[in-house]
Amino acid sequence: MTIETDSAEVRNAQRREQHHEADVVLVGAGVFGCAAAYALANQGRSVILLERWMHEPDRIVGELLQPGGLEALQKLGLGHCVEGIDAITCHGYHVVFHGKDVAIPYPVVDEKGKVYSGEAAKRVESSSANTKNGPKLRRPEGRSFHHGRFISQLRKACAGHPNITIFETTVTSVIRGSHSDQVLGVETLTTDRSTGEKNPDFFFGQLTLIADGYDSKFRKQLLPEGTAPVVRSKFYALELIDCPFPPSNYGHVVIGKTSPILLYQIGTHETRALIDVPHDLPAASSANGGVRGYIQNTVVPTLPESVRPSVLAALKDGKIPRSMPNSYLPASAKANTARTPGVLLLGDAYNMRHPLTGGGMTVAFSDVVLLASLLHPDRVPNLADAEAVEQAMKEFHWRRKAWTSIINTLAQALYSLFAADDWQLDALRKGCFAYFQMGGAKTDEPVALMGGLLHEPMVLARHFFTVAFVAIWLHWCERAGGSVLGGLLRAPLLVVDAVLILWRACVVFLPTIWREAV
Repeated sequence: MTIETDSAEVRNAQRREQHHEADVVLVGAGVFGCAAAYALANQGRSVILLERWMHEPDRIVGELLQPGGLEALQKLGLGHCVEGIDAITCHGYHVVFHGKDVAIPYPVVDEKGKVYSGEAAKRVESSSANTKNGPKLRRPEGRSFHHGRFISQLRKACAGHPNITIFETTVTSVIRGSHSDQVLGVETLTTDRSTGEKNPDFFFGQLTLIADGYDSKFRKQLLPEGTAPVVRSKFYALELIDCPFPPSNYGHVVIGKTSPILLYQIGTHETRALIDVPHDLPAASSANGGVRGYIQNTVVPTLPESVRPSVLAALKDGKIPRSMPNSYLPASAKANTARTPGVLLLGDAYNMRHPLTGGGMTVAFSDVVLLASLLHPDRVPNLADAEAVEQAMKEFHWRRKAWTSIINTLAQALYSLFAADDWQLDALRKGCFAYFQMGGAKTDEPVALMGGLLHEPMVLARHFFTVAFVAIWLHWCERAGGSVLGGLLRAPLLVVDAVLILWRACVVFLPTIWREAV
């Protein structure tokens, strides 16, 4: 590093610390905020990172990182943040459906993301995985961990970066220019540690990035009118201690007479259980004992026997489990373009999906990789250039769809199937599990899509509608009672059923993929 560079870093640090001025002011030191701050700082940008509370957070979100997200994290130079926090390796998904189960491991892929299925994968793995001329093959891995430990590692990385200064303060509003609508920075309240009083503070930047999470206070100000998250249910969380649930190192999805239940290990001894409870569910009403009564009376019998003692032990504290809303918020093309210059809304404040498939952090880190490349100083030398930033964000909106449209659509569509509330959805759910049971080439591409490894939306469409036809065939066989004559006699009704099942599949899939495509 040259003397000139050293002096520039010192001057910029003084500007940040004394005058609260930087190239970028970033609101929210969470998953997206820390990654974005670090990526922009690595490009030589001077960054101010603002966070309301810098203590280790204790939250039930952001605990499972898919392989695609882990790869993006490594590209950002933050791969070390999953080390030393008792993180658990994740090899794929394990689905339990009314007592039957199937493990779906992440597929073999090469360095370009191509999926190798079935016998082809075995041949290539054994013959050329480590040769000089053959493709470099691997089975990707995810990680699961305590959210707070991971966030602390991200914040530690940011705190150690010479181009980042972190302030513990509460952002209250954006600062706009006196002669224009351009955002110049943010106003905050900072607690004086000696007196405990909260005093006004001000931070200025060429560009303000707001990533204040799913409950963003700025969303209404910066997103188009009428844009609000859709919330159909909540996840209630339990922490299970030394819970046996083979196979180990998988994310478990339990489907039965209830909405889906997720279980995944977040430490050597701790397993997270997330129990989906739809809004206004009669079984969770106060008359039936509330959420605790629903879990004890309805959910526990659905779980594998090995898991039940751990769940009952976690309920002994007598408290209502912590919860989080399961939100869906499609990304708006107008959110960061042709709106207020000088500010961008990103992360969960900008785009959310149901957490069923654990894709949130994968989207976040992949978004940061793309954002950093589009705002690179070689492309946008001056972040105060509103027109250049707007052009970059238009490109950002469309290019990110290669992964967000897949992860978001899968999350919403699979939740609709797994929380089936009518016979058509139930038929599709059975078809989906039967498809999982086929394994090999049938599941390698779908699990690669869920893992953020494969970025081809048409592959998603092909598999989804294949599942629909599998569901129609199974329904036909079930209604025909295994008899050819029975099938012929019921053929007119079964044709109607087939049309209704296919129509229901279209209703589940097409509106979501359309919203993700525009």
